[in-house]
Amino acid sequence: MMRKLVIGVIVVTVGLAAFWLVTIPSTGPSTDRWMTLPAHNPDLANGRTMLFAGGCPACHATPGQDDLTKLGGGAAIKTAFGTFYAPNISPDPNDGIGRWREFDFITALAQGTSPSGTHYYPVFPYPSYRNMTLPDVLDLFAYLQTLPPVAGRSRAHDVPFPFSVRRVVGVWKLLFPGEPFHPDPSQPAAWNRGAYLVNGPGHCAECHSPRNALGGIKAGQRFAGGPEPEGEEGWVPNITQKELGSWSAKDIAYMLETGDTPDGDSVGGSMTKVVKNTAQLSAADRDAIATYIKSLPPVDGPPRPPKKKSE
Repeated sequence: MMRKLVIGVIVVTVGLAAFWLVTIPSTGPSTDRWMTLPAHNPDLANGRTMLFAGGCPACHATPGQDDLTKLGGGAAIKTAFGTFYAPNISPDPNDGIGRWREFDFITALAQGTSPSGTHYYPVFPYPSYRNMTLPDVLDLFAYLQTLPPVAGRSRAHDVPFPFSVRRVVGVWKLLFPGEPFHPDPSQPAAWNRGAYLVNGPGHCAECHSPRNALGGIKAGQRFAGGPEPEGEEGWVPNITQKELGSWSAKDIAYMLETGDTPDGDSVGGSMTKVVKNTAQLSAADRDAIATYIKSLPPVDGPPRPPKKKSE
């Protein structure tokens, strides 16, 4: 009996130690290209492009005002795992990221780790952001420092146990590291630019893909749409040629600028916030995004539930 007890204690101890080791938040960049910080002269115009390509104001703009550069956070993001509140990423030195170093910002985007060494929840789409180039990340950080400081911190996330234990996120990161982006030398420059914007800063797959029970993107149905990720009623459309086969690249680019669809309708839900951001991009970048999306092969998404009959 005593022997079984000792063996049980050893197994539990080893298991806890293994869990602790594999879930240690990484505090360094994930790839060799981000291991050192070369001398860099920030391009603020490019930083602005990265801000809107990344849709940062869609989540981080202070609710109740229309200035997309006031990034005081506070918006509630509802998910199947709880309600998260977007943090303040304005340059306020006390409540925002005004005291962050470049390395802090890089580590946040590349590893999903905060300056204090804790895991960020993947509602912050770092699996996509880690595909960004180092110059683009540095330009974005420099541009954020030029925006208006906004005082005030967001409330704490409302996340039930066991998801409230942030070390659990370390296991999630191991299971779902994200889809790495690689330029395709056989494709034209516009296609590769669009692929980068969609799979990197734009993180389109984060919303337009169905997820499994653990919250990971189903790789075989990437971009194939699914339930509204914020837990609200609604459906995120399939943006492969399965659903957009009748759209031209010009239709897609026009929608990204105006929100209008080729059938005379307009986008709704969270996509309205996205369009406010993509409308700020250059026409060339919207065309590049459209070129890439138009090239996505048709993929069957999850079955869409029947629409409820109006009472």
